[in-house]
Amino acid sequence: MSGYLPPGSTVGVLGGGQLGRMLTLAARRMGYRIVSWIGGPDSGTAGMADLVIEEPFDSPEGLAMFLSQSDVATVEFENIPQALLNTIAAEIPLMPGPAAVAICQHREREKRFLAENGFPCAAFSVVESSEQLRSALHALPENGGILKTAEFGYDGKGQVPVDRGSDSEGIWARFASSRAILEEKIALAAELSVLVVRDQAGNAATYDPAENIHRDHILDISIVPARLDPSLLAQAKMIATEIAEALDYIGILAVEFFLSRDGNLLVNEMAPRPHNSGHHSIDACATSQFEQQLRVLAGLPIGSTRLHSPAVLLNLLGDLWSQGDREPDWPSVLALPGTTLHLYGKEEARNGRKMGHITFTAPTLEAALEAQTKAREILHLPCR
Repeated sequence: MSGYLPPGSTVGVLGGGQLGRMLTLAARRMGYRIVSWIGGPDSGTAGMADLVIEEPFDSPEGLAMFLSQSDVATVEFENIPQALLNTIAAEIPLMPGPAAVAICQHREREKRFLAENGFPCAAFSVVESSEQLRSALHALPENGGILKTAEFGYDGKGQVPVDRGSDSEGIWARFASSRAILEEKIALAAELSVLVVRDQAGNAATYDPAENIHRDHILDISIVPARLDPSLLAQAKMIATEIAEALDYIGILAVEFFLSRDGNLLVNEMAPRPHNSGHHSIDACATSQFEQQLRVLAGLPIGSTRLHSPAVLLNLLGDLWSQGDREPDWPSVLALPGTTLHLYGKEEARNGRKMGHITFTAPTLEAALEAQTKAREILHLPCR
């Protein structure tokens, strides 16, 4: 088999957050070693790896150690310096490749890729100055737009809503960015995401799309199967697969979509790694997204993406621990049928920081949603 690595081989992971932690758990079960290059002090999530490299990403010593210890490499988050990705890919297999990561880590490149390849996305313009922003604001439709930094944006960071009357100079001065994307604001009916896995030979498979509900720009819950028209879900899976093919992508790719109120699917963004909305796959699918990533890296066949139980994922943010010194009432939560708790081992709980998640599985989606509602009440979380 092309690129096959037997158990006992070492996977190098760039990044050390909760995605790397869950990838490490899957690797341990399958007999693979993990080297995690985190680029700074360990926040508590990378300590499960066989080796943790804390040197900065521009450190020659860190690079030498990473390359000497890794048989293959992958990314745990997308904001890795492009020069480093190119250097690593020249020495050992890197999946996904530098070109694909470069597109996904930069909103301008991402939007241009989508538009040039005929994939549906919101109308956008590139902005490089307050003068350009002023002109672009005047051209906005009545519903306004969203100004986003070209780089380093996730969970709602690096973006601000704008309209024709917005103060272009004031916004640009606060934005502190040399390049930005101004997108037309979409009247949303729903948000969803599709995980697609593509192996080294070009074989691909998709998971059931997740219906995603956000609170303050951060994913609150994911619902699988999504409560949307089956034809729309089939279209989303097809688009995600075609995007992976156009990127010549290898690994797990998350494609996030907007569903507009007039029934159109629009690609919002792509993540070149496992994704928050795919965490349910650990408990509700034949093969988790993390095992799929390892299978692809090791040259193993793609696993089944079958959903064996309807599932609801509830994100646990640091706000939950700010309610006092007491620990959340986990015994009462875990008394709910089909409930699985995943905590990420982060040392400091901060508002808006992802500390863990709960997956609720049940014979019916209604039962899983009911368990999620009861858990919110127990944890004193705002109910939807």
